[in-house]
Amino acid sequence: MQPQPASRRDFLKTTGAAALAAAVPPMKITKVEAVRFRRDLRIQGVAPNWTWVRLHTDNGLVGLGESYPGYDAHLGALKELAPMVLGRDPTRIDRLWQDIFYRISYQPFGGADFRMLTAINIALWDILGKASGLPIYKLLGGKAQERLMVYNTMNGWTINGMREHDAPEKITEFLLKRGIRAIKIYPYDRGPVNAYARHGGTFITQAELKQSLDPIQRIRKTAGDEMEIALDLSSKWNLPCAMQIAHSLEPYGIMYLEDAMLPDNLEAYASLARETSIPICISERLATRFRFRQMFELRAVDVVMWDVTWCGGISEAKKISDMADTYKIPTSPHTGGGPILWFASIHTATSLTNFYIMESVYHLYNDLYPHFIKNVPVPVNGYVTAPEAPGLGIELRDEPFRNGDAVIETVAQL
Repeated sequence: MQPQPASRRDFLKTTGAAALAAAVPPMKITKVEAVRFRRDLRIQGVAPNWTWVRLHTDNGLVGLGESYPGYDAHLGALKELAPMVLGRDPTRIDRLWQDIFYRISYQPFGGADFRMLTAINIALWDILGKASGLPIYKLLGGKAQERLMVYNTMNGWTINGMREHDAPEKITEFLLKRGIRAIKIYPYDRGPVNAYARHGGTFITQAELKQSLDPIQRIRKTAGDEMEIALDLSSKWNLPCAMQIAHSLEPYGIMYLEDAMLPDNLEAYASLARETSIPICISERLATRFRFRQMFELRAVDVVMWDVTWCGGISEAKKISDMADTYKIPTSPHTGGGPILWFASIHTATSLTNFYIMESVYHLYNDLYPHFIKNVPVPVNGYVTAPEAPGLGIELRDEPFRNGDAVIETVAQL
């Protein structure tokens, strides 16, 4: 007697998707909250300029999301979007994203309403992870990366009081002792030269080009090739200046040149990419896979960067990176915001086959985030790993909510 073929139902019971579906109980969103932070709060000189979104479900799960900077505009946008979320199934993540995006795209999208869509999306993934008992990276496809190499961004932040233009040698030595072998600096609009302040990004002299190389040369003298160097131009330059800067940097083995110009003319970026041997990075200023698609098609970028709390959330960040992978373009996430951004970026990047390197900020994960979060991921020997707890895996501290540093406001409720 021949064995009977298994039924479709029996087959589905053996698949991971069915097992996950069975593990997640039916639920709906019953309350939307915003979390703001005391306006005069400063932690070692840094303000927590983020907005958190909390989504409550009828089975007691709470998902956390985030965007930044500011609060008032975000609160107003969240009040507009909350009715679209109440009563909905939080596991229908792509459906909710599309419904909200379709509504706000008439305005056009890109402001506080889009940032709140992003925060909502992150909170939905947090709920799905908690409901299934899995960390978010596993829901995204599992570990494509065992650990994530990080670089340290300066951007006006200090390391134990040291700034990039005052003490590049000491900063380099500090990072190397911690196994961090990459740094991002801003010599063209920070520090003593600040050529942008003199000309507004429309001109740069030969003297300024040479003077701006000083911190790069000092880092190279201190660390040789042991320290990778990225440059951020803060989107402040025109095409001729960007080309001059890029050509002057070519002898120094630069990891990538980020945001040379505003991404409002991607053909100009394609010209820059053709004219220099330095990899070109375009960044967190773009949102949605639709905007990134044009950049890929024009071959305007060598390294793609998104901010998971700006680009459309975890869902959109994963889609952007998967699209980039079809062009053999790697991903380098931006994380210079709040702690939920840090957690969400780590989970998303862990699932990427085309991960390159990830931003980190010592001053944030060492000084600011621990005021609110118990279990902040900290790079070890230059690498950071994803939490294994369900969802984002964030353990909030109670103290900021008890002492008024963090204030919860109900936006909508069933």
